[in-house]
Amino acid sequence: MNRHASVSVDLKALKHNLSIVRSVARQQKILAVVKADAYGHGMVEAATALTDAGADALGVAFVSEGVALREAGIEAPILVLEGARHELEVAWASKAGLMLTVHHEYQIRDLPDSLFLRPELWLKIDTGMGRLGFKPKVAGQIAARLGTRCTTIMTHFACADMPEDPLNDVQIQRFDEARRNVSLPSSAANSAAIFAFPHARYDWVRPGIVLYGSSPFRDESAADLGLLPVMTLRAPIVAINHHRKGESIGYGADFRCPADMPVGVIAAGYADGYPRHASPGTPVLVAGVEVPLIGRVSMDMITVDLSEVPETSIGDLATLWGEGLPVDYVAAHSSTIAYELLCNAGAHADIEYV
Repeated sequence: MNRHASVSVDLKALKHNLSIVRSVARQQKILAVVKADAYGHGMVEAATALTDAGADALGVAFVSEGVALREAGIEAPILVLEGARHELEVAWASKAGLMLTVHHEYQIRDLPDSLFLRPELWLKIDTGMGRLGFKPKVAGQIAARLGTRCTTIMTHFACADMPEDPLNDVQIQRFDEARRNVSLPSSAANSAAIFAFPHARYDWVRPGIVLYGSSPFRDESAADLGLLPVMTLRAPIVAINHHRKGESIGYGADFRCPADMPVGVIAAGYADGYPRHASPGTPVLVAGVEVPLIGRVSMDMITVDLSEVPETSIGDLATLWGEGLPVDYVAAHSSTIAYELLCNAGAHADIEYV
């Protein structure tokens, strides 16, 4: 791909963020989530770095992702968070030595009796998320049916990023009730819960977005949590135009210059994973200075006000997020979350690993 926008991924920062999780969850094992191509950062590279740095296991969404990691030489334990969809995937996972989540009756029916196809199982309980999992009251019964293959019981928080939400306490209570009937190691804490609910870390924690340098909270930045940015998205300035007061910029002529001003054109847009709905004023880093986005985001270009950086030249690189400009900040200006920005940019660009 020969697009001008480029993505760099700092694997040292990724390892640092894992160490932050380790410093918080000192007594727990860590299952590092690398699904969705490691949130756009490159699944194999991220998995390699995280296991080298001491992650106890890895989490993927689908059996195919786990098999891809095995084919790349990753030997760490791998849990398929959505489990297998049918018997062939059970066999595929078993052959690859993957652990499977069991969240529905059909998955139990698809489990083979063969001693040679007996994957390790994690039992998922729905305590209030409303997506996947058995009801807490049947946890003991399901665990008994799964037998010795079932090694862990798990649940997932719906509102951990809002620690004050009463559903969090309800979910913990429901999970603790289920655990009384199942004598197995337990797992509930995602990125937000690791920091917000020490009493819900149990035996395994499952960090995702915090590993990649984004905060799961609205009122605490990644820097507040000690995290470093892992992905940086950059693109060059390909034109600098001097516009007069009242002239319009971009599609729809939404923006009109409030004064005579230099406008920089940056060679990146929504085709590169930059959010199309980024609002005017969204910060872009040029020469170490935050300058505002003006006009609409185009497929391949965005425009910025360069009044604060008059020495800027064509060819200079602008940082759209990452080192020096938190991705959470850009996401907030775009009415979305950092997950979406990271996944999109990683999917559209060739990645350089630092």
